[in-house]
Amino acid sequence: MALPEPLTRLVEELQRLPGIGPKGAQRLAFHLLKAPADQTGRLADAIQQLKALVTYCSVCNNITDIDPCAYCSSTDRDHRIICVVEEPQNVSAIEKTREFKGLYHVLMGALSPLQGIGPDDLKIKGLLGRVGNGVDEVILATNPNVEGEATAIYLARLLKPLGVKVTRIAMGVPVGSDLDYADEVTMHRSMEGRREV
Repeated sequence: MALPEPLTRLVEELQRLPGIGPKGAQRLAFHLLKAPADQTGRLADAIQQLKALVTYCSVCNNITDIDPCAYCSSTDRDHRIICVVEEPQNVSAIEKTREFKGLYHVLMGALSPLQGIGPDDLKIKGLLGRVGNGVDEVILATNPNVEGEATAIYLARLLKPLGVKVTRIAMGVPVGSDLDYADEVTMHRSMEGRREV
């Protein structure tokens, strides 16, 4: 038995979301079909508001509903330190620690020649322009994978001649993990990034 066309269309659209397969999309579609109209209306309104009101900060490229974003316009943040991340969701991960009080710069990706992503596809020019305005340190917080490492090395080569301190986030064995499960690269990074106790 074929599903009604609007339900089939919803299942197809839900499947396009990351992490949602055919069965998950169908479960969500049937859930929304059974849900009260006001609940589905709120969901539809939230999606429309997201697309209408959320944009990217003209300074750091983070997602925001005001421009410049709350981080860039804050007087409580340390404007001498910029933490460079790949994607806007990385900002949230760092902010959860409540330790970093500087500014951010979102590259909107990482170098990946295999996927055709080069330096011109990232928001690097904006970062270089910001460094001349009293910035003392740039923290490279790209992901600990091949693309993230390549991006960090590339940025370090661009930034060091500008007279700014360039640092890389520490990487290694995660808290709560067993050393038995750490691969060689992770174990090497852990040993390299050790500190005195």
